[in-house]
Amino acid sequence: MSARTKARKRALDILYAADVRQIPIAEALAAEAGRAATQPDRQNSWLYAREIVDGVTDRFSEIDETIESYAQGWTIARMPTIDRALLRIGVWEILYNDEVPAGVAIAEAVELAKTLSTDDSAGFVNGVLGKVAQAA
Repeated sequence: MSARTKARKRALDILYAADVRQIPIAEALAAEAGRAATQPDRQNSWLYAREIVDGVTDRFSEIDETIESYAQGWTIARMPTIDRALLRIGVWEILYNDEVPAGVAIAEAVELAKTLSTDDSAGFVNGVLGKVAQAA
């Protein structure tokens, strides 16, 4: 598993924890930063995970508006928590991170959805992120 794949999973864990626990993302990020400080072997994945979470936080409203505009018939609140976090990461990578090709961002989000979410989530995530990428 690549360092970026691990970083996406860590970012997902942070965003998911903040959403489920209904705490600020910054608080969940600080807790993970404390854990990361004790695990220097995971430093490579931590740096990109933090970049993702900071990017999502900085553009949170824009990202959620983008998701809702392409998720036909779905509001952010109605989506499974994991899907919401995956879409936020995917949209950030597609629209705001020029280092990641849109296809890679979509494929990574779809793989995590297959593993961690509902049976329908991979197709949903793929569809929304595909529309975002086409419009970008």
